[in-house]
Amino acid sequence: MSEVKISAEPRTEFGKGGARRTRRAGLVPAVLYGHGEAPQHIALPAREFAAAIRHGGLNQIFTIDIAGTATLALPKAIQRDPIKDTYEHIDLLIVKRGEKIQVDIPVTLVGEAAKNTLIVHESNTVSVVAEALHLPSELEVSIEGLEAGTRITAGDVKLPKGTELAVEADLVLAVISAAQSTTQAEDAAAEAEAAESAE
Repeated sequence: MSEVKISAEPRTEFGKGGARRTRRAGLVPAVLYGHGEAPQHIALPAREFAAAIRHGGLNQIFTIDIAGTATLALPKAIQRDPIKDTYEHIDLLIVKRGEKIQVDIPVTLVGEAAKNTLIVHESNTVSVVAEALHLPSELEVSIEGLEAGTRITAGDVKLPKGTELAVEADLVLAVISAAQSTTQAEDAAAEAEAAESAE
């Protein structure tokens, strides 16, 4: 994943009023910290940041340019307004080239399991350790033809070179279970109702 260059400006206003004014100006309040450096309060262009996250995902690496000084950073925490679907505040963690970091990567199940099965998702992400500038945007696991009763674990995930699991290999990501037929589901519901009315 390549880094996205984004210009930021130092933030001098703090508190709710300052944050509101920053957002009204089309910017997102952010703090940049890590590697023993004093936290820097900055403002990022909201539209550019949103476009980069849409394209590269939550593990997008940014080159933050503050008055000509470039710093590599990874979003560590993002606060969003669920109603307006806007970014409220961003915590950015400073990273260095060649440094390995731990991140959660989305896992996509590819292929189709055997007929009459259901896929029960236990986790949509897996924690890995990878070089900051070579973070995979997503990971895949094939479920092609898998029968009911099969468990998909972190150990089944195809990892790119230089990426290691940061969790136990037997961590369950999904389970293939037998799909109930409509009549089975209706019978189960009727049984549950009968049990309730008997109480």
